[in-house]
Amino acid sequence: MSHTILVIAEHNQSALRRVTLEALQAAIDVVSGSSGTVHCFIAGKQEKELQASAEHLLRHGAQHCYLAVDEYHDSLQALTSLPPLLVVIEDLKPDFIIAGHTVYGRELAPRLAARLASGYIADVTAIRVENEQVLFTRPIYAGKAFETRLFQGSSPHIVTLRPNNFLPADEKNGELFTDLSEAISLANQPAAPLSVIVESVAKRISKGIDLTEADIIVAGGRGVQGSEGFKLLQELADELGGAVGASRGACDAGYCDYSMQIGQTGKVVTPKLYIACGISGAIQHVAGMSQSHTIVAINKDPEAPIFSIADYGIVGDLFEIVPLLTAELKKLQANC
Repeated sequence: MSHTILVIAEHNQSALRRVTLEALQAAIDVVSGSSGTVHCFIAGKQEKELQASAEHLLRHGAQHCYLAVDEYHDSLQALTSLPPLLVVIEDLKPDFIIAGHTVYGRELAPRLAARLASGYIADVTAIRVENEQVLFTRPIYAGKAFETRLFQGSSPHIVTLRPNNFLPADEKNGELFTDLSEAISLANQPAAPLSVIVESVAKRISKGIDLTEADIIVAGGRGVQGSEGFKLLQELADELGGAVGASRGACDAGYCDYSMQIGQTGKVVTPKLYIACGISGAIQHVAGMSQSHTIVAINKDPEAPIFSIADYGIVGDLFEIVPLLTAELKKLQANC
């Protein structure tokens, strides 16, 4: 069965987010072996930067890219992206629409589903095609179980993908188009809704890796005891090339910013390695990290619930163990 798929691309003004390339590859896998096509929609303020992002997507397997260029897209906002996106959907009539399960995607997808009276499956971690049906798997009950769903009724069907659960699309061999510009078009840009006026955007400057896309995360809880304790975690994360996260308890206590929060009311992450330091393992936190590939827990309390989901556990004082791990990693780096 042939499918037309529209991927909603996301960027940080200078580069595409990895989850966009993961969504692109997921779409390519669905249409693989059929005459289906994969298209992309991307909104932004600067046409030159969007053109470069579109060419990147085309070289990684997309057949066509729609650009929505307007000053209203200086920062990606669901309500300002919606009008041009609806025009593209009306023109393309896709079977599936795929976005990342990010702040942007979680705001945009439900609004889109409501406008189109379409089905919506959120936080998908796996997709497979079986008997010409596309099946979507997602975690439920805070990650304790999984369910597989399929769409019924008329298309388009809307899906958001959890970051770090799909392989990103690789650059394809050979030129897909003799002239890439032929595969890029400007979306009809309706007037931005008058009810949405973004006067300014305060951006948090961070040298670190995006938490939702990090392969390695060192996270701290109340056991870190303060902001100084998080400096130890940052040193370990720097040696590992990872990011630092936190439990809600640590954020509520003022040890770190809420942008670092992982859990049911924070960010959901799926790194290759998750090191939980001084985190008890409350269900609200586990809901945001239980699908990590390898979990290492460091806690003084041998009865801490975090040990029940950890692949490796260290019973001890994190203020002794974390500096030792950092020192050993530095020695290994020096000997390489």
